[in-house]
Amino acid sequence: MKVISTKTHGVLDYLEGILLIAVPAIFNFGRWGEAAISLPQILGLGLILYSLVTRYELGVIKSISMKTHLTLDVFAGAFLAISPFLFGFYDSAQNAWLPYVAIGLVIILGGIMTKITPESLKENN
Repeated sequence: MKVISTKTHGVLDYLEGILLIAVPAIFNFGRWGEAAISLPQILGLGLILYSLVTRYELGVIKSISMKTHLTLDVFAGAFLAISPFLFGFYDSAQNAWLPYVAIGLVIILGGIMTKITPESLKENN
């Protein structure tokens, strides 16, 4: 069920990107090693960059399709969610895995639940 507009998705993209960049400091991920810090920051920067080049209301360059953008979201969210287990910083005693899995699932759900055609394109048809 596609219930999220592309404009709303765009706002969420930039907020999630900023959150991913900031989350290592918020949750003190430094104690779990360099991968725990750099992975969300790289994914956050990537999310912002591919949002800037997406053909939707908040894209600037508008070179990749919304479908491609949403596919990237699903893969990036899945990678983020499994990253603590792939890179060994899942310390279950301190629930180190939880922010990665939670944010990853939110990104996946956003990718699945967002409409593919921006409203601005529908109005032009």
